[in-house]
Amino acid sequence: MEYLTFALAKGRLADQTLELFEKIGITMAEMKDKKTRKLIFSNEELKIKMFLSKASDVPTYVEYGAADIGVVGRDTILEEGRHLYEVMDLGFGKCRMCVCGPASAKELLKHQELIRVASKYPNIAKDYFYNKKHQTVEIIKLNGSVELAPIVGLSEVIVDIVETGTTLKENGLEVLEEICPLSARVVVNQVSMKMENERINRLLYDIKNTLK
Repeated sequence: MEYLTFALAKGRLADQTLELFEKIGITMAEMKDKKTRKLIFSNEELKIKMFLSKASDVPTYVEYGAADIGVVGRDTILEEGRHLYEVMDLGFGKCRMCVCGPASAKELLKHQELIRVASKYPNIAKDYFYNKKHQTVEIIKLNGSVELAPIVGLSEVIVDIVETGTTLKENGLEVLEEICPLSARVVVNQVSMKMENERINRLLYDIKNTLK
């Protein structure tokens, strides 16, 4: 039997995923050791391998078949636009992708003015403004705290993930428009879905029953 390989997004998402997997009998004790230098972990009995990666790399590993299955936030799936199957919503890691800014920017959005939008997610921002709102904007890619952009005058609005909205409020910003809800998703390599269909579907069935 071939190994089924999983790519998990590092951090809280990986911790929640490992907890979920334990409930269906998939254990990876070594992965819980924060001091370990190992990059790939295996369960010989179940013929399963797992590795942790930066969230933005998970869809790449899955598309190219380096991993059969990935668990990552929907924001990353949308931003990366890789060829893979999004097969299940795990329901945790819930948040929203939103257009945010000062209250004064509401009018600029309403009248479809040419504005600057700062975001860590330029593809999501572009798709939303160009294809859904049909508004021409200039998109500026940032890697750090995007909330700074409207405060220092780099952009009128930002496109970012909103969980509680506390950081926005503290900086005089608010949610102006909601783009889409987000949560952790299971993605599968297209070839693996055909070759390992039975094992993958059984796994998805077990996960589904545990989430009920």
